[in-house]
Amino acid sequence: MSSYSTHSFQWVTAEEAVKHIGSNQRVFVQGAAMTPELLVEKMVARADELRNVELVHLHTEGDAPYLAEKCRESFHLNSFFLGGNVRKHVDDGYGDYIPIFLSEIHQLFRRKILPINVALIQVSPPDKHGLCSLGTSVDITLPAIQAADLVIAEVNPYVPRMFGDAIISVRQIDFAVQTDHPIGVLQSAPLSDQERKIGKHVAELVEDGATLQMGIGGIPNAVLEQLEDRRRLGVHTEMFTNGLVPLIKKGVITGENKITSPGKIVACFALGDAEFYEFIHDNPMIQMKTASYTNDTAVIRRNPKVTAINSAIEIDLTGQVCADSIGTFQYSGVGGQMDFIRGASLSPGGKAIIALPSITNKGISKITPFLKEGASVTTTRAHVHYIVTEFGIAHLYGLNLRQRAKALIEIAHPSKREELEKAAFERFKRF
Repeated sequence: MSSYSTHSFQWVTAEEAVKHIGSNQRVFVQGAAMTPELLVEKMVARADELRNVELVHLHTEGDAPYLAEKCRESFHLNSFFLGGNVRKHVDDGYGDYIPIFLSEIHQLFRRKILPINVALIQVSPPDKHGLCSLGTSVDITLPAIQAADLVIAEVNPYVPRMFGDAIISVRQIDFAVQTDHPIGVLQSAPLSDQERKIGKHVAELVEDGATLQMGIGGIPNAVLEQLEDRRRLGVHTEMFTNGLVPLIKKGVITGENKITSPGKIVACFALGDAEFYEFIHDNPMIQMKTASYTNDTAVIRRNPKVTAINSAIEIDLTGQVCADSIGTFQYSGVGGQMDFIRGASLSPGGKAIIALPSITNKGISKITPFLKEGASVTTTRAHVHYIVTEFGIAHLYGLNLRQRAKALIEIAHPSKREELEKAAFERFKRF
């Protein structure tokens, strides 16, 4: 059926492959750019035949058709991280969210707390040695494969061939389905003036020889834009994106000061545009690892000057950070923020940074007297070091509650400072 290596693949159609999914089973779906959308589509086409299939995954691309109203008796989502395609469904009660550090999800599979019956994945074609690549999402995918009773893979030539923990044998795949389509892309939006101001402040904290971790969006890209004059930067991160590529090409990112994997960029998943995928394909400088490694505090802290740059939805006047919910509305997930905040704090010369706009597009202050009712504390006030907005930097480490409130008010939006000062006075009596 295929011109690929003949090692051990059992080639079937997508329709045949998903017939091996049964009612009352738990199915893992690989996420982000590697979401196996064809297998998901064909699985959902069997909705009338299936009941009570539990789906577990991180953020996925596509429409999440298994959450359609007609599928509610057939499929149930139990997600570790919510993307825009599933948030409303979970909020409406048609799916659930499991709060857990990204670094620990593998234990749910390996300890059989959440046994995996079937894993749906997407891989590169096998080489002459019968080895495929998991491409841009190794994260929790590799432990899910290792724990699953059955593994079904889309084999797609558009999947970038990546190294590290991304390499698996065809013998780890039970059924293979041939596909040929571009993987999910993330296009970078133009930076706003606000994001550039925040990026400039954050960049002031990045030293030569630092090891970077940063997430997705305008603020991380705005920071990276400001780092062209730095030297010997390294990368040990959860997510690898477009913004790092220019710094690699210009020799700013070399990784030479890193203790773990010196000279290598280490990440557990990657997301970008077509040009980005071309850059990372077959690139030995980039090592894809499991989240249990990239997000292990003991690994992170070994590197020098780990500078972890993360975001938040809101922060209260004592420094409590909510980054995954808006009140009771579950927006995303715990993810790896705490893993890297702690790892950076313990790294020699490390800096844990939360960067966010001072105000929302609707004029609501992101620095608040109290977190919204029902909001989660993603990062505790005891873990917080630097908070950055477009109005400056607040270094909270070692400050008492009253001092923290003052420092945060100084970087709040000017139109909200008087209101915050009143709240601080009511709370602390003396301000």
